[in-house]
Amino acid sequence: MNVDVLLGLQWGDEGKGKVVDYLAEKYDVVARFQGGPNAGHTLILNNGVKFVLHTIPSGIFLENCMNLIGAGVVIDPVTFRMELKKLEDAGVSVAGRLVISRKAHLILPTHKMLDAASEAAKGLEKIGSTLKGIGPAYMDKTGRNGLRVGDIESANFGEKYNRLKEKHFQLLKNYEGVSTEIPNEREWLDAIRNLQQIPFVDGEYFLQEQLTAGKRILAEGAQGSMLDVDHGTYPFVTSSNTITAGVCTGLGVAPQKIKEVIGISKAYCTRVGSGPFPTELFDETGEELRRIGGEFGATTGRPRRCGWIDLPALKYTIMLNGVTQIVITKIDVLNTFTEIKACVSYKINGEITDKLPYDIVDAEIEPIYETFKGWNCDLDNCKSRESLPIELQNYIQFLEWELKVKISMLSAGPEREKLILM
Repeated sequence: MNVDVLLGLQWGDEGKGKVVDYLAEKYDVVARFQGGPNAGHTLILNNGVKFVLHTIPSGIFLENCMNLIGAGVVIDPVTFRMELKKLEDAGVSVAGRLVISRKAHLILPTHKMLDAASEAAKGLEKIGSTLKGIGPAYMDKTGRNGLRVGDIESANFGEKYNRLKEKHFQLLKNYEGVSTEIPNEREWLDAIRNLQQIPFVDGEYFLQEQLTAGKRILAEGAQGSMLDVDHGTYPFVTSSNTITAGVCTGLGVAPQKIKEVIGISKAYCTRVGSGPFPTELFDETGEELRRIGGEFGATTGRPRRCGWIDLPALKYTIMLNGVTQIVITKIDVLNTFTEIKACVSYKINGEITDKLPYDIVDAEIEPIYETFKGWNCDLDNCKSRESLPIELQNYIQFLEWELKVKISMLSAGPEREKLILM
């Protein structure tokens, strides 16, 4: 059997959680391959209750689905414990449904202190960190002195923890006015003990055994492809590889095992925090997109910046990921617009291009738009491509022609039944 991949094609917040929740029934294993608790996958449960997952894969609500937190993920034990508690309160048992790779790295309280101190020191050049210690945890990982989940089983775990904590204290001396008092350290140590209730596994062997047994595996990404540390809008990116290549490194599976790559895109664009955003709208239309779409971060609560869909950026992330099918979410947000725009190219230094420039941060980009007639009706009774209003059918056909990838689903609302199979 093979591994299918589901990931975001924009700057995150594309609605991946809902799509994974719908697709998970077709899979035996859902595996998170990168990211940390800055991710917020929102799902609407069968009883109408809204649930946000941060670290745990979105297949956790299905009794017959195993969920793996892979080696590419960084885990905050305190946040993880709160997430488990919320699942328990919702009547969801994780017993027999969740395992953690021993090679996943841990976020320490001092990682959060470093994150806050570093971001504050940047002043007006802040990159919009969520201050959850994720960046510093990945820095320790690449610096080869991080603390991993498997270390918890070691007899000298305390020694390893104290050694890394001391390193962080030395780094914190470079920032003015930073306290050396560690907030909630006892809570973190208690949460470490709680983490041990979940089985630790050698993730790469675990997945290979599943594949050998003919199990179906879905790899779930966090954030979005435009936040990839190597290929995103650097330096306004996350600290991990959010593209398909991150599946191989974050889970330990070979490239030839990957089959379907399902890319998720909103019907428009949003971004949280700082960084370039060529199609951002600063007018009433942008406000309307934010209001109708409820565009506030699931993890941070921060209002999202909004703009029209950016096809050059989508073509770029489709190319990077090897996307085989696309899901367009929040198409219903556009129901009341009389006109809909799509950026088809950029004008940079007088030249027209559909390619992203190397330095997208400082480039003067003028988006070139095509305008489409809106459909001005709700989509509640639409269950197939043929039942869509003709204006929307024409728009979808245009997107498929431009992107050279089929659109397999439309999401017309937060509920599972609002997915339209194409």
